[in-house]
Amino acid sequence: MHVQIVLFDGFDPLDVVAPFEVLHGGRTATGGAVSVELVCAEGPREVVGGTGGLTLRASAALDPERPGWVLVPGASGRVGEPGAEPGDADDLVPVRLGRALTTRLPELMRTAMAHPEVKVATVCGGSALLAMAGLLEGRHATTHHLGMDLLDATGAHAVRARVVDDGDLVSGAGVTSGLDLALHLLDRGIGPRVAHAVEELFAHERRGIVWRATGPRPASL
Repeated sequence: MHVQIVLFDGFDPLDVVAPFEVLHGGRTATGGAVSVELVCAEGPREVVGGTGGLTLRASAALDPERPGWVLVPGASGRVGEPGAEPGDADDLVPVRLGRALTTRLPELMRTAMAHPEVKVATVCGGSALLAMAGLLEGRHATTHHLGMDLLDATGAHAVRARVVDDGDLVSGAGVTSGLDLALHLLDRGIGPRVAHAVEELFAHERRGIVWRATGPRPASL
């Protein structure tokens, strides 16, 4: 099980580091059956995150046809409308996501999502980024609670759950949901015993139900 975690300028560090550590723990627990790497649309380079200038290195270019998972994080910064503070819009989350849309990332993700052996995961605003690129129409997904309306506006079916499993698309809600999402990927791809062992290693108990579009529809509660 191989996972490519995508970096772009302004990425949220916790969206990246939390899943990376969980998946690396899965690698240790399986003797190497899980592998994870940091990638970028432009190829190997230093990528500056959106929190305090924290920089991580992408070791390779994103390969949209490599079997496995591609995980897209959100951006870190202030939430607001550009122009609210003239001359100080660069640190706004919508601006940073919009800047990522001007790179090759949307094109590469479109290829990845069309490939039968590639599955996509997102954390926090990562699903908003894909929605803004027109890649989530008709799909069930979640994101940070402040971005749910954006998912609906772009034709996705927004679900208020911590982790949403829509088959070859799995999304996590707020920033810390990256822990739960990565544990779910281990559970789904390797098995619950390994996922549980990694969960214990990090002293983190997964929260909530992983939502799927299956089973009877609930009556009003």
